[in-house]
Amino acid sequence: MRSAGILLPISSLPTRYGIGGFSEEAYAFADRLWEAGQKIWQILPLVPTGFGDSPYQSFSTFAGNPYLISLDELCREGLLTGAECREADAGDDPRYVNFGRVYRTRFAVLRKAFERFSGDAADGYGRFLEENREWLSDYALFMAVKEELGGIPWTDWPEPLRLREEKAIRDKRGELSREIAFQCFLQYEFDVQWKKLKRYVNGKGIRIFGDMPIYVAMDSADAWAEPKLFQFNEDLVPENVAGCPPDGFTADGQLWGNPLHNWDYQKRTGYAWWIRRMRRVSGLYDIVRIDHFRGFESYYSIPYTETTARNGVWRKGPGLDVFRAVREACDEVSVVAEDLGYLTDDVRKMVRDSGYPGMKVLHFAFGSDSQNEYLPHHYEKNCVVYTGTQDNDTSRGYFESASAAEKKFCLNYLGHPDCREEEFAWTLIRAALASVGDTAIIPMQDYLNLGTKARMNIPSTQGGLNWRWRMLPGEFDAVLAGRIREVTRLYSR
Repeated sequence: MRSAGILLPISSLPTRYGIGGFSEEAYAFADRLWEAGQKIWQILPLVPTGFGDSPYQSFSTFAGNPYLISLDELCREGLLTGAECREADAGDDPRYVNFGRVYRTRFAVLRKAFERFSGDAADGYGRFLEENREWLSDYALFMAVKEELGGIPWTDWPEPLRLREEKAIRDKRGELSREIAFQCFLQYEFDVQWKKLKRYVNGKGIRIFGDMPIYVAMDSADAWAEPKLFQFNEDLVPENVAGCPPDGFTADGQLWGNPLHNWDYQKRTGYAWWIRRMRRVSGLYDIVRIDHFRGFESYYSIPYTETTARNGVWRKGPGLDVFRAVREACDEVSVVAEDLGYLTDDVRKMVRDSGYPGMKVLHFAFGSDSQNEYLPHHYEKNCVVYTGTQDNDTSRGYFESASAAEKKFCLNYLGHPDCREEEFAWTLIRAALASVGDTAIIPMQDYLNLGTKARMNIPSTQGGLNWRWRMLPGEFDAVLAGRIREVTRLYSR
């Protein structure tokens, strides 16, 4: 079935609290998606953001982001007052998230809600704790210790805690029991509110398309609690870390710094950790994109002591063994393989053998010649087509910065040699929707025809406007929804 959707992170929704969340604006966005004839809402990972405010450098691959909890919903539950909600003052810029202010104000207000929370009276709280005990117990302790130690990474914790000595862990669970309970409360409220929103979205005939990074952050509960899963030495110092090699865009490559998986150990466990991850995301999303899917065929390994990615090497991964184990152990979940980047014939074969749809990004299509695999005449039906992703410029920004030769080839290919810059985004949108790919996803910024300042992320950079862009109130109006519905139906999506 042909379908279309819109990419908009939850944090990019307009709210009065400086960051999007599970508020009435999220429900209103779902209504607009339905009016626009969309069948999919794609979002970014819902995990707590860590270093650089990135959802791909999270404190946990299982936990939910407390920033997304609706304060107004807590008010309706009787856990906050209206005046207390207004204390979560995250600045007066409706276009960009001020993560520093969100951090300083949001948790202070959430703690007030926690003080009024009675777990015994909450519907399903005990069941939530039990069902999520495998990851929640260590995550809550991890966050409690981080709070006590001023937020420093676990790799800098006192050795008994860093090495998880039994007595040190037992003592901290007792000393920090109240803070641990607060962290559990946050995860419970996240879970209740997200599932309520997802039910509403699904009730509109719209599926939630989520995202699962292949790697965990170094400073995460995952790496601290289960170091055997990763390539650490006996002192829990990484031996090698993740990244990608130098290319035409980055002379030094990209040094991501994530701990690499210890695939031999994970295979001996029957990939139990991956099975737990997939069970978790299958409860959060209807479709899940597995980020950096090529890393299962082979991954780029960089010695931990290196300062660039120049001296890394490619090493073989587990291939599809992980997903065979997942399919045997889990209910079926729709998977999309993020197969972008440096691809080999072995990687292409792995994606084909998996049966999962891969990704096609039109921004990558016009920099060479007609043999470019991202040009629509090479597509097969089993793929997800994008104008651009969260790591690309907006389509308008892409075109404005493209070379004269790339612009000429692009417009000739699209059949619009006289297209003006302000019209380009919609021209590219039509190409994505008209393609044979079963699914087409368009970033909200492209439908709004916004320029470079609206892009979500510039890979391998920190600070700036990364992860901060938000949609303004009223931008996605009934007129735009009608235009999107018309073009969506035109191409039988």
